[in-house]
Amino acid sequence: MKIAILDDYHDTLRTLSCFSMLAGHEVTIWNDHTKDVAVLAERLADATAVVLFRERTPITASLLERLPKLRLISQRGRTPHIDIEACTRHDVILCSLKPGGDREPSWSTAELTWALVLMGLRDLPRQVDSMKAGRWQAGVGYGAHGRTLGIYAYGRIGGMVATYGRTFGMKVRVWGRDASLVRARAEGYAVACSREAFFSECDVVSLHMPLVEGTRGIVKEADLRMMKPSALLVNTSRAGLIEPDALVNALRSGRPGKAAVDVYEEEPVLDKSHPLLIMPNIICTPHIGYVEIDNYEQGFREIFGQILAYAAGKPVNVVNPQAMNK
Repeated sequence: MKIAILDDYHDTLRTLSCFSMLAGHEVTIWNDHTKDVAVLAERLADATAVVLFRERTPITASLLERLPKLRLISQRGRTPHIDIEACTRHDVILCSLKPGGDREPSWSTAELTWALVLMGLRDLPRQVDSMKAGRWQAGVGYGAHGRTLGIYAYGRIGGMVATYGRTFGMKVRVWGRDASLVRARAEGYAVACSREAFFSECDVVSLHMPLVEGTRGIVKEADLRMMKPSALLVNTSRAGLIEPDALVNALRSGRPGKAAVDVYEEEPVLDKSHPLLIMPNIICTPHIGYVEIDNYEQGFREIFGQILAYAAGKPVNVVNPQAMNK
Protein backbone atom coordinates (compact mmCIF):
# COMPACT_ATOMS: atom_id res chain seq x y z
CA MET A 1 0.00 0.00 0.00
CA LYS A 2 1.23 3.51 -0.80
CA ILE A 3 1.26 5.65 2.35
CA ALA A 4 1.94 9.39 2.49
CA ILE A 5 2.83 11.16 5.73
CA LEU A 6 2.43 14.93 5.92
CA ASP A 7 4.12 17.57 8.09
CA ASP A 8 6.82 15.50 9.81
CA TYR A 9 8.76 18.72 10.39
CA HIS A 10 11.89 17.16 11.88
CA ASP A 11 11.82 13.81 10.05
CA THR A 12 11.19 12.18 13.42
CA LEU A 13 8.98 9.23 12.48
CA ARG A 14 11.78 7.23 10.84
CA THR A 15 13.58 7.24 14.20
CA LEU A 16 10.66 5.74 16.16
CA SER A 17 10.56 2.04 16.91
CA CYS A 18 6.90 1.92 15.81
CA PHE A 19 7.89 2.99 12.27
CA SER A 20 8.86 -0.62 11.60
CA MET A 21 5.14 -1.42 11.62
CA LEU A 22 4.97 0.02 8.09
CA ALA A 23 7.62 -2.36 6.72
CA GLY A 24 6.53 -3.76 3.36
CA HIS A 25 4.53 -0.67 2.47
CA GLU A 26 5.70 2.16 0.22
CA VAL A 27 6.01 5.19 2.51
CA THR A 28 6.62 8.80 1.44
CA ILE A 29 7.26 11.40 4.14
CA TRP A 30 6.95 15.16 3.62
CA ASN A 31 8.87 17.33 6.08
CA ASP A 32 7.70 20.76 4.96
CA HIS A 33 4.24 22.25 5.35
CA THR A 34 1.80 23.49 2.75
CA LYS A 35 -1.90 24.26 2.65
CA ASP A 36 -1.86 24.74 -1.13
CA VAL A 37 -4.48 22.35 -2.52
CA ALA A 38 -2.71 21.96 -5.86
CA VAL A 39 0.58 21.05 -4.19
CA LEU A 40 -1.10 18.63 -1.80
CA ALA A 41 -3.05 17.01 -4.65
CA GLU A 42 0.18 16.40 -6.52
CA ARG A 43 1.94 14.97 -3.48
CA LEU A 44 -0.92 12.68 -2.54
CA ALA A 45 -2.00 11.67 -6.06
CA ASP A 46 -0.90 8.02 -5.75
CA ALA A 47 -1.50 7.54 -2.03
CA THR A 48 -3.93 4.92 -0.77
CA ALA A 49 -3.50 6.12 2.83
CA VAL A 50 -2.53 9.45 4.35
CA VAL A 51 -1.13 9.92 7.85
CA LEU A 52 -1.74 13.27 9.52
CA PHE A 53 0.05 15.01 12.35
CA ARG A 54 -2.99 16.13 14.29
CA GLU A 55 -4.47 19.32 12.77
CA ARG A 56 -1.47 20.62 10.82
CA THR A 57 -3.04 20.19 7.36
CA PRO A 58 -6.74 20.76 6.56
CA ILE A 59 -8.35 18.02 4.48
CA THR A 60 -11.01 19.81 2.46
CA ALA A 61 -13.61 18.75 -0.08
CA SER A 62 -11.67 20.49 -2.85
CA LEU A 63 -8.59 18.42 -2.00
CA LEU A 64 -10.45 15.11 -1.66
CA GLU A 65 -12.10 15.42 -5.05
CA ARG A 66 -8.61 15.48 -6.60
CA LEU A 67 -7.50 12.27 -4.84
CA PRO A 68 -9.42 9.38 -6.50
CA LYS A 69 -6.94 6.76 -5.21
CA LEU A 70 -7.19 7.78 -1.56
CA ARG A 71 -9.07 5.30 0.64
CA LEU A 72 -7.85 5.96 4.19
CA ILE A 73 -6.89 8.87 6.45
CA SER A 74 -5.27 7.78 9.71
CA GLN A 75 -4.60 10.14 12.58
CA ARG A 76 -5.06 10.55 16.33
CA GLY A 77 -7.11 13.32 17.90
CA ARG A 78 -10.11 15.45 17.09
CA THR A 79 -11.10 16.19 13.52
CA PRO A 80 -12.14 19.87 13.04
CA HIS A 81 -9.62 20.13 10.17
CA ILE A 82 -11.22 17.31 8.15
CA ASP A 83 -14.37 17.52 6.03
CA ILE A 84 -15.86 14.24 7.20
CA GLU A 85 -18.89 14.45 4.91
CA ALA A 86 -16.61 14.89 1.91
CA CYS A 87 -14.56 11.89 3.04
CA THR A 88 -17.70 9.77 3.05
CA ARG A 89 -18.80 11.03 -0.37
CA HIS A 90 -15.43 10.09 -1.83
CA ASP A 91 -15.29 6.66 -0.13
CA VAL A 92 -12.44 7.70 2.15
CA ILE A 93 -12.44 6.05 5.56
CA LEU A 94 -11.30 8.29 8.42
CA CYS A 95 -9.74 6.49 11.39
CA SER A 96 -8.95 8.56 14.46
CA LEU A 97 -8.55 7.54 18.09
CA LYS A 98 -9.22 10.41 20.47
CA PRO A 99 -6.13 10.83 22.66
CA GLY A 100 -6.71 9.64 26.20
CA GLY A 101 -10.29 8.76 25.46
CA ASP A 102 -9.66 5.13 26.31
CA ARG A 103 -7.28 5.40 29.24
CA GLU A 104 -5.03 8.25 30.40
CA PRO A 105 -4.46 12.00 30.01
CA SER A 106 -1.98 13.73 27.73
CA TRP A 107 0.99 13.90 30.07
CA SER A 108 3.06 15.83 27.53
CA THR A 109 0.56 18.69 27.22
CA ALA A 110 0.05 18.86 30.98
CA GLU A 111 3.81 18.99 31.54
CA LEU A 112 4.27 21.78 29.00
CA THR A 113 1.43 23.69 30.64
CA TRP A 114 3.16 23.48 33.99
CA ALA A 115 6.48 24.52 32.46
CA LEU A 116 4.79 27.62 31.04
CA VAL A 117 3.20 28.39 34.41
CA LEU A 118 6.59 28.37 36.14
CA MET A 119 8.29 30.24 33.29
CA GLY A 120 5.62 32.91 33.34
CA LEU A 121 5.52 33.37 37.09
CA ARG A 122 9.30 33.62 37.44
CA ASP A 123 9.73 35.54 34.18
CA LEU A 124 12.41 33.07 33.09
CA PRO A 125 12.72 34.04 29.39
CA ARG A 126 13.54 37.64 30.33
CA GLN A 127 16.04 36.51 32.97
CA VAL A 128 17.80 34.24 30.46
CA ASP A 129 17.87 36.97 27.80
CA SER A 130 19.32 39.38 30.35
CA MET A 131 22.29 37.11 31.07
CA LYS A 132 22.88 36.44 27.37
CA ALA A 133 23.01 40.20 26.85
CA GLY A 134 25.72 40.56 29.49
CA ARG A 135 23.45 41.78 32.27
CA TRP A 136 22.46 40.25 35.60
CA GLN A 137 18.94 39.95 37.07
CA ALA A 138 16.14 41.43 34.96
CA GLY A 139 13.52 41.83 37.66
CA VAL A 140 11.56 40.06 40.39
CA GLY A 141 9.10 37.28 39.64
CA TYR A 142 6.44 35.45 41.61
CA GLY A 143 6.47 32.06 43.30
CA ALA A 144 3.76 29.45 42.82
CA HIS A 145 3.36 28.42 46.47
CA GLY A 146 0.34 30.01 48.12
CA ARG A 147 -1.03 31.53 44.94
CA THR A 148 -4.32 30.61 43.29
CA LEU A 149 -4.38 28.43 40.18
CA GLY A 150 -7.54 28.58 38.09
CA ILE A 151 -8.40 25.57 35.94
CA TYR A 152 -10.98 26.38 33.28
CA ALA A 153 -12.56 22.98 32.54
CA TYR A 154 -11.62 20.04 34.72
CA GLY A 155 -11.02 17.25 32.23
CA ARG A 156 -8.09 14.91 31.61
CA ILE A 157 -5.42 17.56 31.16
CA GLY A 158 -6.96 20.12 33.47
CA GLY A 159 -7.05 17.48 36.19
CA MET A 160 -3.34 16.76 35.77
CA VAL A 161 -2.43 20.47 35.92
CA ALA A 162 -4.56 20.84 39.04
CA THR A 163 -2.55 18.01 40.61
CA TYR A 164 0.72 19.77 39.77
CA GLY A 165 -0.62 23.00 41.28
CA ARG A 166 -1.65 21.29 44.50
CA THR A 167 1.77 19.60 44.73
CA PHE A 168 3.44 23.03 44.46
CA GLY A 169 1.29 24.39 47.27
CA MET A 170 -1.13 26.39 45.15
CA LYS A 171 -4.78 26.91 45.97
CA VAL A 172 -6.77 25.44 43.07
CA ARG A 173 -10.06 26.86 41.82
CA VAL A 174 -12.08 25.34 38.99
CA TRP A 175 -14.58 26.80 36.53
CA GLY A 176 -16.42 25.27 33.58
CA ARG A 177 -19.61 23.50 32.67
CA ASP A 178 -21.64 21.57 35.22
CA ALA A 179 -20.09 18.17 34.45
CA SER A 180 -16.62 19.66 34.81
CA LEU A 181 -17.47 21.16 38.19
CA VAL A 182 -18.98 17.90 39.43
CA ARG A 183 -15.76 16.03 38.58
CA ALA A 184 -13.65 18.67 40.29
CA ARG A 185 -15.67 18.58 43.50
CA ALA A 186 -15.60 14.78 43.52
CA GLU A 187 -11.79 14.91 43.45
CA GLY A 188 -11.54 17.43 46.24
CA TYR A 189 -11.08 20.71 44.37
CA ALA A 190 -12.86 23.96 45.13
CA VAL A 191 -15.15 25.54 42.55
CA ALA A 192 -15.19 29.30 42.09
CA CYS A 193 -18.37 30.94 43.36
CA SER A 194 -18.87 32.71 40.01
CA ARG A 195 -17.26 33.31 36.64
CA GLU A 196 -16.34 36.82 37.74
CA ALA A 197 -14.69 35.52 40.92
CA PHE A 198 -12.76 32.92 38.94
CA PHE A 199 -11.11 35.42 36.62
CA SER A 200 -10.65 38.20 39.18
CA GLU A 201 -9.26 36.12 42.05
CA CYS A 202 -6.93 33.62 40.32
CA ASP A 203 -3.23 34.40 39.96
CA VAL A 204 -2.92 31.92 37.09
CA VAL A 205 -5.73 30.88 34.73
CA SER A 206 -5.08 27.84 32.54
CA LEU A 207 -7.47 26.83 29.74
CA HIS A 208 -8.22 23.14 29.16
CA MET A 209 -11.12 22.69 26.74
CA PRO A 210 -11.50 21.14 23.31
CA LEU A 211 -12.40 23.61 20.57
CA VAL A 212 -15.94 22.76 19.50
CA GLU A 213 -18.88 24.89 18.42
CA GLY A 214 -19.95 25.49 22.02
CA THR A 215 -16.51 26.58 23.24
CA ARG A 216 -15.32 28.81 20.40
CA GLY A 217 -14.78 32.29 21.82
CA ILE A 218 -15.94 31.18 25.26
CA VAL A 219 -13.32 33.39 26.94
CA LYS A 220 -14.20 37.03 26.33
CA GLU A 221 -12.06 40.14 26.49
CA ALA A 222 -14.20 41.22 29.45
CA ASP A 223 -13.16 38.04 31.29
CA LEU A 224 -9.48 38.72 30.71
CA ARG A 225 -9.78 42.36 31.76
CA MET A 226 -11.08 41.18 35.16
CA MET A 227 -7.75 39.45 35.85
CA LYS A 228 -5.14 41.00 38.15
CA PRO A 229 -2.28 43.06 36.67
CA SER A 230 0.04 40.44 38.22
CA ALA A 231 -1.93 37.47 36.83
CA LEU A 232 -0.87 34.98 34.14
CA LEU A 233 -3.10 33.46 31.42
CA VAL A 234 -1.92 30.12 30.00
CA ASN A 235 -3.38 28.49 26.88
CA THR A 236 -2.09 25.12 25.64
CA SER A 237 -5.51 24.02 24.34
CA ARG A 238 -6.72 25.99 21.31
CA ALA A 239 -6.44 29.67 20.37
CA GLY A 240 -10.09 29.76 19.27
CA LEU A 241 -11.25 29.38 22.88
CA ILE A 242 -10.49 33.09 23.27
CA GLU A 243 -12.51 35.52 21.17
CA PRO A 244 -10.53 37.15 18.33
CA ASP A 245 -8.12 39.93 19.38
CA ALA A 246 -9.19 39.64 23.02
CA LEU A 247 -5.85 38.40 24.35
CA VAL A 248 -3.77 41.05 22.56
CA ASN A 249 -6.12 43.83 23.67
CA ALA A 250 -6.20 42.62 27.26
CA LEU A 251 -2.42 42.30 27.48
CA ARG A 252 -2.02 45.81 26.11
CA SER A 253 -4.35 47.05 28.83
CA GLY A 254 -2.27 45.32 31.50
CA ARG A 255 -4.93 42.85 32.63
CA PRO A 256 -3.72 40.15 32.78
CA GLY A 257 -0.13 41.24 33.14
CA LYS A 258 1.28 38.19 31.34
CA ALA A 259 0.34 35.28 29.12
CA ALA A 260 1.96 32.08 27.91
CA VAL A 261 0.52 30.39 24.83
CA ASP A 262 1.30 27.34 22.70
CA VAL A 263 -1.57 27.70 20.20
CA TYR A 264 -2.59 30.21 17.51
CA GLU A 265 -5.51 30.93 15.20
CA GLU A 266 -3.41 30.17 12.11
CA GLU A 267 -0.48 27.76 12.30
CA PRO A 268 2.39 27.61 11.73
CA VAL A 269 3.20 31.18 12.77
CA LEU A 270 6.18 32.28 10.67
CA ASP A 271 5.65 36.04 10.63
CA LYS A 272 8.03 37.68 13.12
CA SER A 273 5.70 40.69 13.28
CA HIS A 274 2.77 38.60 14.61
CA PRO A 275 1.17 40.67 17.42
CA LEU A 276 1.82 38.04 20.08
CA LEU A 277 5.49 37.63 19.11
CA ILE A 278 6.34 41.30 19.53
CA MET A 279 4.73 41.79 22.95
CA PRO A 280 7.15 41.79 25.90
CA ASN A 281 4.67 40.27 28.36
CA ILE A 282 3.94 36.97 26.62
CA ILE A 283 5.76 33.66 26.22
CA CYS A 284 5.10 31.94 22.88
CA THR A 285 5.92 28.32 22.05
CA PRO A 286 5.24 26.70 18.62
CA HIS A 287 2.40 24.26 19.46
CA ILE A 288 4.62 21.67 21.11
CA GLY A 289 2.18 20.41 23.73
CA TYR A 290 2.09 16.96 22.13
CA VAL A 291 5.52 17.14 20.46
CA GLU A 292 7.50 14.74 22.64
CA ILE A 293 9.15 11.42 21.78
CA ASP A 294 7.23 9.15 24.16
CA ASN A 295 3.96 10.71 23.08
CA TYR A 296 4.94 10.22 19.43
CA GLU A 297 5.76 6.55 20.04
CA GLN A 298 2.38 5.92 21.63
CA GLY A 299 0.36 8.03 19.21
CA PHE A 300 1.90 6.80 15.97
CA ARG A 301 1.81 3.19 17.12
CA GLU A 302 -1.96 3.66 17.23
CA ILE A 303 -2.02 5.52 13.91
CA PHE A 304 0.06 2.86 12.15
CA GLY A 305 -2.06 0.18 13.82
CA GLN A 306 -5.13 1.72 12.19
CA ILE A 307 -3.41 1.41 8.80
CA LEU A 308 -2.57 -2.25 9.38
CA ALA A 309 -6.13 -2.94 10.52
CA TYR A 310 -7.45 -1.35 7.31
CA ALA A 311 -5.00 -3.39 5.21
CA ALA A 312 -6.29 -6.52 6.94
CA GLY A 313 -9.86 -5.59 5.99
CA LYS A 314 -10.89 -4.77 9.59
CA PRO A 315 -10.71 -0.97 10.06
CA VAL A 316 -10.77 0.32 13.65
CA ASN A 317 -11.62 3.69 15.24
CA VAL A 318 -13.68 4.62 12.18
CA VAL A 319 -15.20 8.09 12.40
CA ASN A 320 -17.38 7.75 9.29
CA PRO A 321 -18.62 4.14 9.10
CA GLN A 322 -20.92 5.13 6.22
CA ALA A 323 -17.84 5.17 3.98
CA MET A 324 -17.39 1.45 4.66
CA ASN A 325 -20.86 0.57 3.49
CA LYS A 326 -20.75 2.25 0.08
